[in-house]
Amino acid sequence: MTLSCLNKTIKHTILFPFALLYGIVTGIRNWLFDQGILPSTSFNIPTISVGNLAVGGTGKTPHTEFLLSILQTEWKTAVLSRGYKRKTKGFYLADTKSTSQTIGDEPYQIYQKFPNVTVSVDEKRVHGVKKLLELLPGLQAIVLDDAFQHRYIQPGLSILLTDYSNLYSQDMLLPAGRLREWKSGSTRANIIVVTKCPVDMRPIDMRLFETDLKPETNQSLFFSCFKYDDLIPVFPDSIPDSWTYEKIKETNAGILLVAGIVSPKPILEQLGRYSTKISTLFFGDHHAFQSKDFIAINKQFEALTSAEKIIIVTEKDAARLVSNSGFPEALKAVTFAIPIRVKILHDQESLFIQKIKNYVVENSRNR
Repeated sequence: MTLSCLNKTIKHTILFPFALLYGIVTGIRNWLFDQGILPSTSFNIPTISVGNLAVGGTGKTPHTEFLLSILQTEWKTAVLSRGYKRKTKGFYLADTKSTSQTIGDEPYQIYQKFPNVTVSVDEKRVHGVKKLLELLPGLQAIVLDDAFQHRYIQPGLSILLTDYSNLYSQDMLLPAGRLREWKSGSTRANIIVVTKCPVDMRPIDMRLFETDLKPETNQSLFFSCFKYDDLIPVFPDSIPDSWTYEKIKETNAGILLVAGIVSPKPILEQLGRYSTKISTLFFGDHHAFQSKDFIAINKQFEALTSAEKIIIVTEKDAARLVSNSGFPEALKAVTFAIPIRVKILHDQESLFIQKIKNYVVENSRNR
């Protein structure tokens, strides 16, 4: 047994009693909802929930964006999030004055990328949906971001995400593991997506994952991977040079990867295909950048010895940086974001899209 495995085993053993207590509490809560003792509200409009059983890191925002790209072309669509770590309270509708501080970094990222989608936040989802229906009488579909455990609202279609490298079927409850509730909660999902899969994942491996996850007969199982689009400037007004992956490869440019997300490994692997000179500076998820962080970024960037060098950040980090007045002016022209989009594997993307569209069409008729 390796040292890391031994440490993991010791951690699980010590924390198991606390995980069991946590499981009892969450189990009682879910039972109260299942019995109708705690109310769960449904709405006469197509509502799609995207969420997970684990704490962060499954790719909720890229998958939410994938859904929005499907819906926005045919239906007037809104997305509702709780606006994690925002500095406002209650219902908030995104507008041109919004920042990551007022609506949260992920909703702000979505607002910037989807101008035809209404972006809103409210920690009380039922209240948020009611406000959307009140303010937007022509609304045709709502996507609920990170709402799998928010059982006060009953979505019409529930999509559950699980990380390829950390399936919920092999995980444990908090704090021994990363699960927010018992694995049995997965039965509430209509669609299960294994995310962050290798692009070349083999059909035989997919069947092994299906055996592990054991989806119900009424549940659809899909596998997705991330695709990385060309780099985009975080501060376009700073007249930056254009950068592509090929330019990075040709010049073997030095890269400082700055990331405040749960799992930066896939991005690091992507950049490693094009440069051998990568320095990293990682922060906690949803990190609020401060002056000391900018000093550290500038210092580490200056330490890169390459003739050509750039800073690359995630889209989520870019959403926080672009509205932060403390970001150094000298670094703006060399700071780029790496856009992520979702691809459904094994020629199943058309089927996935059709399932989403069929749900919206069938439930729109009942309005």
